[in-house]
Amino acid sequence: MAGPPTGSGARPGTTVAPMAGRVKDMDRWLGDGGMEVIGLVGASFVGYGVDGEDLGWVTGTWVPTTLACNPHGTAQAGIHSLVLDAAMNFAINAALPGRARTRGTLEMKTETMRPAALGATFAVRGEVVRMARQVAYGEASVRDGDGLLVSRATGTFLLHRPDPPPAAADPAPGP
Repeated sequence: MAGPPTGSGARPGTTVAPMAGRVKDMDRWLGDGGMEVIGLVGASFVGYGVDGEDLGWVTGTWVPTTLACNPHGTAQAGIHSLVLDAAMNFAINAALPGRARTRGTLEMKTETMRPAALGATFAVRGEVVRMARQVAYGEASVRDGDGLLVSRATGTFLLHRPDPPPAAADPAPGP
């Protein structure tokens, strides 16, 4: 993984990969992704970037808190979905240019294969699978300390791409 590009504003301890010809500064979204509930359930985003095909990715950690777990100390499936949805959204936003952003999750499927126990540490990764004009497709996963898949999700996201400013009119031809 590459270090922070010049002028990226990356915080110490974070990883930001260079983007093909552009750098979108997503540093303010590191940590809880701008959503307090992400931090309350124990998740945190720590690195992001764009690969050679201009598809975004994000990495993070998740240490389930008591808020995330049932009385038996196991994270609820809905909390897995929350963390995975946030990871896919972050990855897509990292790849979008300028003021373009995700507008909402249109569809999402989550699978849980193993329990996520209270206080255990998990790795989170979100990636863009395909980016189109109005929608993006993402996938995300949660893995345990041995690299075993704990949960995964795929999703379709509506995009907001602001209209570009009108082009300057060509000067009228002279007489």
